[in-house]
Amino acid sequence: MPARNRSLWPYLLIAPTVAGGAFLLLYPLLKAAVISFQHFRMGELIRGGAVFAGLENYTELLTGAEFWQVLLRTVVWTAINVVLIVVLGTGIALMLPRLRRGLRLALMSALALAWATPIIAATTVFQWLFQSELGVVNWVLVTLGLDQFQGYTWFADGTATFAVLVILVVWQSVPFAALTLYAGLTTIPVELFESARIDGGTGWQVFWKVTFPMLRQLFALIAALEVIWVAKCFPQIWVLSQGGPDGATTTLPVYAFKVARVLHRYDLGSAVAMLTVLILAVALISNLRRMVRS
Repeated sequence: MPARNRSLWPYLLIAPTVAGGAFLLLYPLLKAAVISFQHFRMGELIRGGAVFAGLENYTELLTGAEFWQVLLRTVVWTAINVVLIVVLGTGIALMLPRLRRGLRLALMSALALAWATPIIAATTVFQWLFQSELGVVNWVLVTLGLDQFQGYTWFADGTATFAVLVILVVWQSVPFAALTLYAGLTTIPVELFESARIDGGTGWQVFWKVTFPMLRQLFALIAALEVIWVAKCFPQIWVLSQGGPDGATTTLPVYAFKVARVLHRYDLGSAVAMLTVLILAVALISNLRRMVRS
């Protein structure tokens, strides 16, 4: 076989997979983009013939107060979760090398199992844990002397429901951050830590002067991935609260689904989805640019 043909052969082998993946990813995105510029509701879904509406859907969204409330809630939701995930993941990653081998293996296995738990299954377990009458959380709190949690209905209060969802998402996400950072820690030469300690550096100083600079890009990558994952989080919120009560847990993905499903405003729902993609793309690109520059 000629050398030129041999050089093309690997690309020909992966071409079907790349083409299939591109189709599955790009077609729904392009279809949603087209619908967002159309008048597309239940009638158009059944009989077809959607007409071009220009920027009408985007104008309706951006001039309404509800969209901005949901956007602010999504930003707060994302910020709280990502900060907790990165902080807790960093703490666990720094703790793992200090544990004995057996205990370290057990903790890493537990993290892997938590990460591998299906989203819907984990969400269902959390529903049971925070159930008002038979939930374990209320029973533990009452046992500790907090009688105000006797029969407390977590999912009837917006702030409490928001907090439960944060706990759930952080619990699901910390294993990825912790194990990834731990893998990064193993690449740092031990001599650097020993030199820093000999020079009198405290644990905090060693982290900021040695660990963090060496893993800066890894921290940035984890933060970017968690922002995307948390911001587009949908199954946990929908199964646990469906965006309630009173919209207290409605984020942009949930809002897009509710608009399309309840109001049958598929055009408006697609516009919300496209704005979500645009916001995440801008955040991701800016973060990647900083990573490349550094």
